Amino acid sequence: MKSIYKSESLELFTPANSAMDLPFVGGIIAGFPPPADDFVYESIDLNKLIVKHPDATFYARVRGQSMVGDFMEDDLLVIDRSLEWTDNKIALCYVENEFTLKRLKIEDGKCFLVPSNSDFPIIEVNDEKDVIVWGIVTYSIKKH
Repeated sequence: MKSIYKSESLELFTPANSAMDLPFVGGIIAGFPPPADDFVYESIDLNKLIVKHPDATFYARVRGQSMVGDFMEDDLLVIDRSLEWTDNKIALCYVENEFTLKRLKIEDGKCFLVPSNSDFPIIEVNDEKDVIVWGIVTYSIKKH
């Protein structure tokens, strides 16, 4: 992945245009599986699965603590710029010359950018703030 933007709060990447078929086992049972389930049934290409609009999709690495509860530091996000934004979607927003990740809340004709961490302020979108909803988070990838 090639980094195209980096700050204390976010790092953006363009997805690599590659295919990598990985072994895929159907549904995983969280217990004792039947013996026949020890076989791989098909392969899966993660790029094909999570990137629906390649020309409008970017990856981002989470930085900071404002979305703790939904994401942790270094989680990798898939962000699609072609999607419409609606209430309760998590969006990458450009606010006053800086990227921020927030949940969109639309209420009584007003739009708010809501952090998951209550230690951070809610941002009301109005004429005084320069806000662009840059893209919608479609997937997150966590390291365990």
